[in-house]
Amino acid sequence: MREDFPVFVKWVDATDWILDCVERFPKSVRFTLSGRIGNLALDVLEGIVEAIYSKKRADILGRINLYIEKLRVLFRISFKRGYLSKRQFEYVSELLDSTGKMAGGWKKSL
Repeated sequence: MREDFPVFVKWVDATDWILDCVERFPKSVRFTLSGRIGNLALDVLEGIVEAIYSKKRADILGRINLYIEKLRVLFRISFKRGYLSKRQFEYVSELLDSTGKMAGGWKKSL
């Protein structure tokens, strides 16, 4: 059933990419920046699953958009500090934008 939700399918792939990416960050930021990014990516995934099975989707989708916005900021910091290449930053920015639009569209349809 979850595969019927395009935002779920997209974010599973995005989470896999994000976790792989932050594992390559320097050890000095493993428990701060990369850990926080990984946790937020998983929070988004958990939120999507909750929204699929919950009747109070609007609140959950609002929270998902907040997590996505936090990820945007943390990835911007990661890029500025040189932990991401320009290509990686552009890729993850597109992922976050499209996922945010999908979640926002889902919320508006309620």
